[in-house]
Amino acid sequence: MRVLVLGAGVVGTTTAWYLARAGHEVTVVDRQPVAGNETSFANGGQISVSHAEPWANPHVLPRLLKWLGREDAPLLWRWRADPAQLAWGLRFLRECLPGRTRHNIAAIVALALYSRSQLQALRQELDLRYDHLERGILHIYTEADECERAVEAARIMREFGLDRETVDVEKCLEIEPALSGARHLLVGGDYTPSDESGDAHKFTRALADKAQAAGVDFCLNTTVDRIVAADGKISGVQVHDADAARMLQADAYVLALGSYSPLLLKPLGIGLPVYPAKGYSATLTLADGCVAPTVSLTDDERKLVFSRFGNRLRIAGTAEFNGYNLELNPVRCRALIERTQRLFPGLDLAAEPEYWCGLRPATPSNLPYIGRTRYANLWLNTGHGTLGWTLSCGSAAALADLMSGQRAAPDFPFIRC
Repeated sequence: MRVLVLGAGVVGTTTAWYLARAGHEVTVVDRQPVAGNETSFANGGQISVSHAEPWANPHVLPRLLKWLGREDAPLLWRWRADPAQLAWGLRFLRECLPGRTRHNIAAIVALALYSRSQLQALRQELDLRYDHLERGILHIYTEADECERAVEAARIMREFGLDRETVDVEKCLEIEPALSGARHLLVGGDYTPSDESGDAHKFTRALADKAQAAGVDFCLNTTVDRIVAADGKISGVQVHDADAARMLQADAYVLALGSYSPLLLKPLGIGLPVYPAKGYSATLTLADGCVAPTVSLTDDERKLVFSRFGNRLRIAGTAEFNGYNLELNPVRCRALIERTQRLFPGLDLAAEPEYWCGLRPATPSNLPYIGRTRYANLWLNTGHGTLGWTLSCGSAAALADLMSGQRAAPDFPFIRC
């Protein structure tokens, strides 16, 4: 069938690839000039099954109180006259219940393990190059209570098949010697050797090229204005580019527009609890001979990740709930560098940091929305939050199966809304 995919980020592009491989005729629409140019552009770079514990968990509420009023807080909530923000926050509180957290971890681990295996197969099949490293992910802790709490999270993930093991400080330094300058700060960690890292933007661009060569049509520099419904199904999508407005039509439609998805669904009577969580990153160009990490790291207390791409080091993370605001906050940018300097005091740079921010499509549970809507020919692949890169290939492969009338492989609560 003819399928129109709305969005050419890492989720939309992988969706297009797997649908085309399943035999469908695919067109992708995106307002950017190239694929992967918004939320996928400068993210943390981790393929992190080990990051399956959602933000909404029983331990987050005391931390939220501690972070109130701090401009550099890992999670910054700016109150707005926005009913969607309030509704999202109330759902988030519900997801903090222990039973909900365990359910959500199980679902995320299942989809993430499947997705990582799909990525590995795709990388080998297409010989994709995107500065990827297969050296695992090391979570580090500088507060004893956080380290103790993480032991339980790691235990739950092992129950669901993930090789996340608790390690002491000496083992942390053995895994990543570049942390030796922060030995006095560390209290422990945990390590998932099967996790990976890589540049999501490079991956998305490379896969888009492969998809285009395989027959996928990319309509770039084209903005989606609205989805048009008639008689219980989608009849077309109104778009415009620099020249004119037009209607695009297909047999089926996939909405993969991240944080902007609920804006297009609301006129159709679908209320999707996806809210933009602004994440920040800094990309550092390293001087020759600079001692810098090569194992991807997660600093859980500060909600930061560190990933190495050749001679670049990417620091990314935090969440700012401030609507669709895309302004760089200098305090939050500075906090990235200050934490980096504390952990790696000998870091030597060849250029000034490059700062970036993007809107991650967050759901209260951290579970993305994947599946069919009440409109028979409208499907969703959105709401991946901080795990878009990690979950992209698995989400896309599963959706392609569902749209082709097959059973999807991972044990995941695919939706119909």
